[in-house]
Amino acid sequence: MIRDWAELDSSDPLRRYRDCFLGADDSSVPAYLDGNSLGRPTKAGVERVTTFMTQSWAGRLIRGWDEQWFDLPLTVGDALAAAALGAGPGQTTIGDSTTVLLYKLARGGVALRPGRTEIVLDRDNFPTDRYLLESIAAELNMSLRWIETDRREGVTPDQLSAVVGDRTALVVLSHVAYRSGFLLDAAEAARITHAAGGVLLLDLSHSVGSVPLELDSWGVDLAVGCTYKYLNGGPGSPAFAYVRAEHLADFAQPIWGWMGRADPFEMEQGYVAAQGIRRVISGTPPVLGMIAMQDTIEMLADVGMAAVRAKSVALGEYALDLIRELLVPLGVEIASPEDSSRRGGHVTIDHPDFERITARLWERGVIPDFRGPNGIRLGLSPLSTSFQEVHAGVSAIRDELLA
Repeated sequence: MIRDWAELDSSDPLRRYRDCFLGADDSSVPAYLDGNSLGRPTKAGVERVTTFMTQSWAGRLIRGWDEQWFDLPLTVGDALAAAALGAGPGQTTIGDSTTVLLYKLARGGVALRPGRTEIVLDRDNFPTDRYLLESIAAELNMSLRWIETDRREGVTPDQLSAVVGDRTALVVLSHVAYRSGFLLDAAEAARITHAAGGVLLLDLSHSVGSVPLELDSWGVDLAVGCTYKYLNGGPGSPAFAYVRAEHLADFAQPIWGWMGRADPFEMEQGYVAAQGIRRVISGTPPVLGMIAMQDTIEMLADVGMAAVRAKSVALGEYALDLIRELLVPLGVEIASPEDSSRRGGHVTIDHPDFERITARLWERGVIPDFRGPNGIRLGLSPLSTSFQEVHAGVSAIRDELLA
């Protein structure tokens, strides 16, 4: 028997955090289930941005660079690493878009394995990842080794083992698949990649802030991810990059800019990369774009990722129970792993009419997202999503299918 949403919300140990988000009590949006594309703003984040503009920016002006802005990509990076990445200090920086940082890390990863000619990736990775690696392969005259994956699943250890070898320079995988939510065994992927002599680069865009990460202990070499999903940084907020400490001395990224140079304010002739993770930085960092995410990072540090994951699993199990009872009899198919140990923070369902009814759902304030050809993703953000929202959202999908 499906538990009552009111009972689940009242017993939720993280329920008080929902009040930290703007719009969570907006009756015109009874179900926001797209936090895996764009998270809600935090109330404290709005105050922090306003204070920054009226005091730090307006008050300190250019002096702010000397006081704290210059190191902000590294200080926020270290805070994120400690709260959500399972990574020690000095390996993470914030800045650029996910695409630009993915390019930097992929090029730098290939350069760590000179003489090797192949990049391994899967057919259902996020389009930007695929397109960008196609461009790098063309640029460097390398070959792509494609893993053929089931859209409702993801890359398995056996599939990865079958394609890596002595020509593998770089393996690029998403830790949580953007379509199905499949959760990669990252430690095993690292082991397989390293046994073949390659470098592993993970895209954490659908992982960070939703599922626990242990980049250091897993042996991941490089990682990139966005901050506007579960980290609530806002539209287009800057991404983050992780470079394992053992690689930093030799890591060379291709976009040389003045703030990634040793002693950048000397303005000297010729490029000499900075020591440590600062060498990943290129130009002036997006200071304003780093402000809002800091409050979510603080919440994650306070709550702990184990509690976040427990809430995420509970939301997913509740959604699946509702889907089986209300939607499967109407021809809906579950397009995500049903075992929570193999699923990240969202649940995908398929039906031929989903593209048509998504616009109607949005009109009534029920907001999932559509992913072709037939999928609706239910994004379940542990700090801001309630069980009531999940019930309202799945019920609205049923109503639209019956209309």
